[in-house]
Amino acid sequence: MSAAVNEHLGARPIDPHKLGHFGHEGRDITGRGGGGPADKRIIVGFGFWIFLLSDIVLFSAIFATYAVLADATAGGPGGADLFDLGNVGLETVCLLLSSFACGVAMIAASRRHARLTQLGLLVTGGLGLLFLVLEIHEFAGMITQGAGPERSAFLSGFFALVGCHGLHVLCGLLWLGTMMAQIRAFGFTPPIQRRLMCFSLFWHALDIIWVGLFTIVYLMGSIQ
Repeated sequence: MSAAVNEHLGARPIDPHKLGHFGHEGRDITGRGGGGPADKRIIVGFGFWIFLLSDIVLFSAIFATYAVLADATAGGPGGADLFDLGNVGLETVCLLLSSFACGVAMIAASRRHARLTQLGLLVTGGLGLLFLVLEIHEFAGMITQGAGPERSAFLSGFFALVGCHGLHVLCGLLWLGTMMAQIRAFGFTPPIQRRLMCFSLFWHALDIIWVGLFTIVYLMGSIQ
């Protein structure tokens, strides 16, 4: 009997290749390995990973630019003269701890524990803000010494790379504040859960990028 006749008689259409929403026996397919549309959380996560990969391409280009310009000091100060590893180490600790706090908040959110989620996000934001304050203090000190981005190609590359990461942290803090307000107002609805997942991916990605930045820019720059 043809599919048209089946449909006319009220029977569910048979899809032997599972390309649609029904299986061999006419059962609904959930989208989890059996065909049909994927879960929305998976789709959102996949799309956000594409965004993160595009952001990593951006940072890779700036990293490459910095690597080319690292020795172009134009007779001015280099990394060994400017970098304070104690201050940078404190920045790193703040960002690593904020990533840990973010992970705790995501676990609490998965269990719909509002108070612990908000506390974890608050600690994440506080440590991220402290990181930004330390970074701005570092930039201000360098500019005061006459080592601003216009001084040499090396400093232009440094300010572009580290400043781009700092700008991402600032955007993450604004996103974090918005999520805390939405959780307080609406609770753990599915859209908010998906946004929290995306924020967590974004924040951890910034942490990973900073580890590379700390190693390549600060540690290697200090021993040259």
